[in-house]
Amino acid sequence: MYNFIQKFHSGWAYLALLILVIAVVSSLVGMFSKREFTATDRKIALIALIAIHIQLLVGLILYFVSPLGFASLGNMADKALRLTSLEHPLINIIAIALITIGWSKHKKLITSESKFKTFSIFYGIGLLLILSRIPWSMWL
Repeated sequence: MYNFIQKFHSGWAYLALLILVIAVVSSLVGMFSKREFTATDRKIALIALIAIHIQLLVGLILYFVSPLGFASLGNMADKALRLTSLEHPLINIIAIALITIGWSKHKKLITSESKFKTFSIFYGIGLLLILSRIPWSMWL
């Protein structure tokens, strides 16, 4: 079961990151081109939100069944273990919280410019945080 969850978490990450990048690029293009916020823009952001939340759920399950997760918290001297057991989960939870805040804030906004700006900022910061804590040596 552990191997399946680990492979699913790694494989789904490619899809989730791709969708999140598309959402950030779409919001930046919309903001700079000053176009109207459409239902398609909303759907792209929603799909990114859902994909990232699925990744979080699978990651949390993996965290508690993996020997590199919760079980390794006592060994903070090892950089690789610190990344997988502390930094990766903590920073990614913060990133996903920011993405969720961005989604929630956009619903109260009226103008297209402010919606695109909100998505660009919150989804963009979330994307950067996620990219900063991916265990690249294990992933590629």
